[in-house]
Amino acid sequence: MIEDTAWQHRTVLLTEAIEALVTRTDGIYVDGTFGRGGHARALLDRLAPAARLIAFDKDPEAVAAAAPIVDSRFTIRHASFAAMSEELGALGVTRVHGVLLDLGVSSPQLDDPGRGFSFRHDGPLDMRMNPTRGESVADFLARADERLLSQVIRDYGEERFAVQIAKAIVAGRRSGQAIRTTRQLAELVARAVKTREPGQDPATRTFQALRIFVNAELDELEQGLNAAIELLAPAGRLAVISFHSLEDRIVKATIARESRAAVDRRAPFAPPTRALRLLALGRIRPGAAEIASNPRARSAILRVAERLAA
Repeated sequence: MIEDTAWQHRTVLLTEAIEALVTRTDGIYVDGTFGRGGHARALLDRLAPAARLIAFDKDPEAVAAAAPIVDSRFTIRHASFAAMSEELGALGVTRVHGVLLDLGVSSPQLDDPGRGFSFRHDGPLDMRMNPTRGESVADFLARADERLLSQVIRDYGEERFAVQIAKAIVAGRRSGQAIRTTRQLAELVARAVKTREPGQDPATRTFQALRIFVNAELDELEQGLNAAIELLAPAGRLAVISFHSLEDRIVKATIARESRAAVDRRAPFAPPTRALRLLALGRIRPGAAEIASNPRARSAILRVAERLAA
């Protein structure tokens, strides 16, 4: 467990991720989502004195949480993992031996009402991973038309009541009731969604969708995965922990694509147009004990792949 000044954060699949990632203890590793440093600290404990760990996070609070780590092997960059090629290049790093991505929102972000990520706490409707950049959810809801709202909530939240929710948001806006807080949005969604799976809050999918959209999470994931594959040295590992189907689908599809050669069907006996670059090593789910102690781990999937020789 990693303790913050006000919140507690439990790192999901900690042991499994480190075991899957580290193939050589003197290598160069990337933690693309530092969060509160659970995986990073475990990596530093595992790595040799000659190793190097470069971490990334868009959230300035996460970067600040790295300040207590005084270790010459460790560097943190206030940037998205989607920019890891450029950021590592600025550090003179062109090859790494492992990349770890722990996707989604962290417990401190969820539990801080001021960040606006959770419908369980009332607070400003923000949801930006980096609150100094981009458009907040409140600002997006204030300008988006019904069609765009419906599309975002449907595509990023897999919400079957997306149209009804979008209509309710626009109707409220026209009546002068702008949505500026998490409680306002959660209550509006609860009125618009007539049925929901047992145990799931009606607002769950809408909050997920808006968070993913304003942070461009799926676009950044694709960029980050492609960058990681390019950076990995032969036998280097890619380990990705995802928490919902949209993320996992992209990770699974990327690994599958890079684990088979591409051929020109018009010339089946010609050399492949794209060589195999990855060997899929499988997926890992949290055990019953971890889920019992940390319910937020229940949806986690760790997928691992190894870079083949160029």
